Amino acid sequence: MESSNTPYTCHFSPTASPEQFIPEHLFMYLVSGDMTVFDGSKEYNVRPGDYGFARRNHLAKYIKTPPPGGKFKTISILLEQDFLRKFSTEYNYTADEVINSGAIIPLHANPLFHTYIQSVAPYLDLPSAEQDNFLFLKKKEIVLLLLKTNPELKNVLFDFSDPGKIDLELFMNQNFRFNVSMERFSYLTGRSLTSFKRDFEKIFNNSPGRWLLEKRLQEAHYLIEKKGAKPSDVYLEVGFEDLSHFSYAFKKMYGTSPAQLRKVK
Repeated sequence: MESSNTPYTCHFSPTASPEQFIPEHLFMYLVSGDMTVFDGSKEYNVRPGDYGFARRNHLAKYIKTPPPGGKFKTISILLEQDFLRKFSTEYNYTADEVINSGAIIPLHANPLFHTYIQSVAPYLDLPSAEQDNFLFLKKKEIVLLLLKTNPELKNVLFDFSDPGKIDLELFMNQNFRFNVSMERFSYLTGRSLTSFKRDFEKIFNNSPGRWLLEKRLQEAHYLIEKKGAKPSDVYLEVGFEDLSHFSYAFKKMYGTSPAQLRKVK
């Protein structure tokens, strides 16, 4: 979700995040606006006043939309692995089982969360250097509150293991639309980059880069031709970062531009 250390974010127009991977756990409260998150299997709709917990090592696309005439605002607290390891040692917390869930764990509203958000807000106006010391303490506080209100999160917060080796073919066919690096894909499938490329070529008889490009273009062609989707919407949906690059690659593969294909449709 938020990759920045700044816990308070404002967005003035609907934006799709370029970061489609959650590298660290995150506690979030949505102040204003709406947010939709998709993790490859489930869509989450987040509304003002909602609390949520984003799990590390999950793919996620999210779109933020400000309220009419207003700003999109969240208060988000990043819970890095190094911080949680130290917390685990200090407070003697360990995970004792593996919990499987989606990228987002909705949290029920609770007076403790409400009080916490009110207590954090004044620190956000302090200079960055002063914020750090206060927010370090507030990070400890939110972990303690999460453990108090949602004890089962112990097995998520203090699970420091890396992803295990999984079915590469199934994973890639489910997640090719996510715009992340090859290193991310290899990590999430429990492989080194070298092993990922070797296994990939054995399974797909193609290089990962070439396969991803062709798979995304095939999906885009289907969405434009069969669903009447706009190229300006499709390129982000299928994993491209840039519309001009998408249009160039599309025309090279199909002999016609995405815009021309839509006109024919």
